[in-house]
Amino acid sequence: MKAFQIVLLLAGVTFTTATFAQETKSAASPSAQQSPQTAATIGSAIDREITIVEKEVVDAAEAMPEEKYNFSPESLHISGSDYKGVRTFAEQVKHVAASNYLIWSPITGDKAPDTVNDGKGPEAMKAKAEIVSFLKESFAFGHKAVATLTPANSVETVGKNKRTRLYLATFAPAHAFDHYGQMVEYLRMNGIVPPASRAKSD
Repeated sequence: MKAFQIVLLLAGVTFTTATFAQETKSAASPSAQQSPQTAATIGSAIDREITIVEKEVVDAAEAMPEEKYNFSPESLHISGSDYKGVRTFAEQVKHVAASNYLIWSPITGDKAPDTVNDGKGPEAMKAKAEIVSFLKESFAFGHKAVATLTPANSVETVGKNKRTRLYLATFAPAHAFDHYGQMVEYLRMNGIVPPASRAKSD
């Protein structure tokens, strides 16, 4: 019995020593050392949200062939539907871009470009490449705008509608996601799977 107890004691010491050595080795390895993360800010949190919607909207805009940019569901004449007068795909994209400028510009006090055209975007802009470029530039403006947010100024009201900067910063991505949903339907009506919904192998 005494011999058995000694064996158990030795086994316990060996296990404890091995575990301690493993933990010490892991703690000392470079991969275990976590670099201190930059503290999140209001601006960086919203910037991440903008990045997510930006990718989905831009990818969807790039996925639609140029010859389909004038597509709207009205052309399908779906029985029982009411798509009369809805925006074309190009108008959806230009509206998102123009609205981005209109919503975010009061945050910085910058004047929105004249091309926003009351949220419709430039009427003369027809080429897909120009429209996509206009869209990308509007998101770049959004990143710049939210980078100016601080805990103090985020709750200050700005613009003619007296909205807080925080409201404007978060409303633009929400608005873009709304229209992204419509863009997705336009893509699928034309037999195109939205990039965000494609399998990894697609």
